[in-house]
Amino acid sequence: MAMSVGHRCLRLLRGVTPWQSSLHHYENSALSHFLQSLQKLPLRAFCTDTRKIHTAPARTLFRLRPLPILLATGGGYAGYRQYEKYRERELEKLGLEIPPKLAGHWEVALYKSVPTRLLSRAWGRLNQVELPHWLRRPVYSLYIWTFGVNMKEAAVEDLHHYRNLSEFFRRKLKPQARPVCGLHSVISPSDGKILNFGQVKNCEVEQVKGVTYSLESFLGPRTYMEDLPFPPATSCDSFKNQLVTREGNELYHCVIYLAPGDYHCFHSPTDWTVSHRRHFPGSLMSVNPGMARWIKELFCHNERVVLTGDWKHGFFSLTAVGATNVGSIRIYFDRDLHTNSPRYSKGSYNDFSFVTHANKEGIPMRKGEHLGEFNLGSTIVLIFEAPKDFDFKLKAGQKIHFGEALGSL
Repeated sequence: MAMSVGHRCLRLLRGVTPWQSSLHHYENSALSHFLQSLQKLPLRAFCTDTRKIHTAPARTLFRLRPLPILLATGGGYAGYRQYEKYRERELEKLGLEIPPKLAGHWEVALYKSVPTRLLSRAWGRLNQVELPHWLRRPVYSLYIWTFGVNMKEAAVEDLHHYRNLSEFFRRKLKPQARPVCGLHSVISPSDGKILNFGQVKNCEVEQVKGVTYSLESFLGPRTYMEDLPFPPATSCDSFKNQLVTREGNELYHCVIYLAPGDYHCFHSPTDWTVSHRRHFPGSLMSVNPGMARWIKELFCHNERVVLTGDWKHGFFSLTAVGATNVGSIRIYFDRDLHTNSPRYSKGSYNDFSFVTHANKEGIPMRKGEHLGEFNLGSTIVLIFEAPKDFDFKLKAGQKIHFGEALGSL
């Protein structure tokens, strides 16, 4: 009893109350009980559980780590590219010429590894899904606002008329919306933006200023066929000479980019005869002007349909170049053409001749006549021979409409 009273007095002198002492006693007993229970556990089981406790979160973090790293890296790279484009635009406003910065081989290979052909086929299927009547106006109105579509030029202005996005993309225009110029020999085959034009030199064609591609790689080899009376080329100069069939003529080119909001049909740029079609089932990378300035020989990488023939001054060709989400290139008179098809492999090409025993001329096309269509937006490349006094009526970067003059003699 005396000891108990002494302990109490000692606690009071130290400033510890009886209820605090009871709390400390309870905590100490609970801790002792927990430690005793841990000592009773098998050491191996405890160690194994410890590993699992420590390693499981580490594995979870390791699995989740690549995604934020990929997003951060991709976002940083995209931001850097946007900054570069902004700086280029500012320098262009000042009138300074900017040397092109081309993509490296690894960047092109990485881009080509993306399954753009599969994604474009999926996009094509999605575009063919019929939209409910009540959803058509808001969906099409968003597209019109985003890409600046002028629906007053459309043959049918009522948005409810278009059952799906594919029909809306391929909308026809009013006949008076695009008058065909009769004063000039070559007109624009489509709406779009002029990326480049001029004379072909050294078998290199400019897709944009300062960025070129090989003429032979783009058109493909001139293999000997009955409808193509050209022997195989042995050098770059001889390949170019094969295309220029008349003395005193030169080879010219013009590149027209069709934006998503443009009229997607293309027409015959002049009076000519189509004798041959060559289809290259390549990649489907974007062909907007920014990509054309970045990737050398972009048009040679992508899927394209090359139509070749003759006009009054000799060789003439029109090439429809595919792009991302433009897996469908349609030529109205060519029912055998199937673009972005899984049966065709990249790096190959297939030929088709319109010259037969029954038709030794080919397919005659009149200037302004409907020729084909894209399912979104892409690029048209004209390569043709003409006399040396052929004069383009263009400026690089200008907007142009189907039917307006490209050039004349």
